[in-house]
Amino acid sequence: MDAALEIQGLRKEYKGFILKDISFRLDRGTIMGLVGPNGAGKTTIIKLILNMIRRSAGTIEVFGLDNIAHEKAVKARIGFVHETPAMVEDAPLKNIKTALAPFYRSWDERLFRRLSAEFGLPLDKKFKALSHGMKMKFQLALALSHDADLLVLDEPTSGLDPVFRRELLERLSGVIQDERKSVLFSTHITSDLESTADTITFINRGELVFSLPKDEVRETWAVVKGGRELGHGSLRGLFKGFRETPYGVEALTSDVPAVRRAIRGGLVVDKASIEDIMIFMDSGASHV
Repeated sequence: MDAALEIQGLRKEYKGFILKDISFRLDRGTIMGLVGPNGAGKTTIIKLILNMIRRSAGTIEVFGLDNIAHEKAVKARIGFVHETPAMVEDAPLKNIKTALAPFYRSWDERLFRRLSAEFGLPLDKKFKALSHGMKMKFQLALALSHDADLLVLDEPTSGLDPVFRRELLERLSGVIQDERKSVLFSTHITSDLESTADTITFINRGELVFSLPKDEVRETWAVVKGGRELGHGSLRGLFKGFRETPYGVEALTSDVPAVRRAIRGGLVVDKASIEDIMIFMDSGASHV
């Protein structure tokens, strides 16, 4: 399967934070959830993809094109939706659209009008007069109207009501029915990805934890519940994180067979949700 996005050895150094040698691949016709706690490095990765900041090392290819050497061609194929959109606040939506459309050869005015009607966008209103949800809808209408092959969404559902969140997720699933198109969906609201994402890429403290098909994450990662022996030093290497409860110890593992071999009997093993993984690995108390 062709790659919509391929990142190899990506590194960005800031004072106090390093994005450390990230590598992953997003295939065409799929949705990838880019997840991790706030400050993990998700937005840094997106800024690097969009060439808003320069990488310290590594490569980024979008549809086989280097995102710096072929910046104009790459950006023409990306639709970007951000949690806090940067638009001219005092401009009506129709004026913003008129200013942006000429940048895209594939702009489809008829599609924009149809999406605006579906989303109930008041095109005569100024951008600053819109609710947060309507601002997100406007961004999405712009992104979809130039036939973007890669949608990059940075926390698009944050602050949205449940009805529009579901509507947005359903529309993203519809986008990839065209197998040329792909979606990179960065979020810390992991429940949005449980039914939508095909692959999950988990970033924590600037490092790649895993990039796997969602079904493989479900089959591999588990929360083990047992007695306080789970917290003993000799066993900690089996766990990615653990926490004590009034009833014993809960621990996160990606190797259930090894845990069962080391500890016989008295265990409860539950499949870990994406949220479980993020909570265990982000908690300072649980980090191994």
